[in-house]
Amino acid sequence: MEPFVHETRAARVVFGPGSRRLLPRELEQLGIRRALVLTTPEQAALGEQVAALLGDRSVGVYSKAVMHVPAEVARAAMATVAQLGVDGCIAVGGGSTVGLAKAIALESALPIVALPTTYAGSEMTPLYGITEAAHKKTGRDWRVAPRAVVYDPELTLTLPPGLTMTSGMNAMAHAAEALYAPDGNPVFSLMAEEGIRALATVLPRLRDAPQDLQARGEALYGAWLCGTVLGNLQMGVHHKLCHTLGGSFNLPHAEVHTVMLPYALAYNAALVPHAMARIARALGREAAPAGMRQLGEGLGVPRSLREIGMPEEGLDRAADLVVAGAYPNPRPIERAAIRALLQRAYHGATPG
Repeated sequence: MEPFVHETRAARVVFGPGSRRLLPRELEQLGIRRALVLTTPEQAALGEQVAALLGDRSVGVYSKAVMHVPAEVARAAMATVAQLGVDGCIAVGGGSTVGLAKAIALESALPIVALPTTYAGSEMTPLYGITEAAHKKTGRDWRVAPRAVVYDPELTLTLPPGLTMTSGMNAMAHAAEALYAPDGNPVFSLMAEEGIRALATVLPRLRDAPQDLQARGEALYGAWLCGTVLGNLQMGVHHKLCHTLGGSFNLPHAEVHTVMLPYALAYNAALVPHAMARIARALGREAAPAGMRQLGEGLGVPRSLREIGMPEEGLDRAADLVVAGAYPNPRPIERAAIRALLQRAYHGATPG
């Protein structure tokens, strides 16, 4: 067996239907007495319900989180935090809301508690991203990782069918890249393969029965595993592509991950056959890139950048941005190859 290093950090996870009702206990353990509930505008009503559960520990709901965490949104949220004397934030939602909470924590070091309503996985990571002047700056800092994560499958029952599928595919992207991460190890590889298997198995069930609470719980279980490996390992070309396309062209986060995953796997496949074999096994398919593509086809998710609003005239700029900074990846990130990959992804061509 190859040498490896395995390091874990303390993270409290509370899992189960109705577990949101345990929030007051979690805040008590963290010493949070003036909590601000964060949501997107679309989830403001859910935020009010969560605030009601907190009683006098809540100072209100801030429902202005948006995709890719624009810097001006983060600054406005910080002003509200200071004005209200907040000593902790509750992020209720998906990656956009957790991302805003992380931007606040990065600036203030306030503790975060997350209640995920999607399968994005951001709640299990020290990764953050803030977009300014059409450029998404990403970083890693354990100060921004939520201190507690409450997974309540009941909160995902209203997740729209299309977003359920793309959010699950987004989660699988984290695990797929974990299997060829340069700092990977056997423990995280087990978690990654199991995360892919769980989601690949349950997403077709949720396509047919979106109100199946047991299936919703299994999807959150897979998302938790995928988010955990995302938070502990270095990601490769797939995440570089998606951060660039999402932040610079304002493409929807889960959808861009969904479209790009088969192409990123095909880009690396020849150099990491063992990782591809594990992904294929988890999917129950013969090959990883084609298998991921076939899964997406069955789920009815977008299959091209054109479908999700990417302008074709932006492909050259995207290729330039992707190769501008270093990123760990099994295959060198070369401009010509990346530009060809983007063209194929724009048209939804076979990944290769």
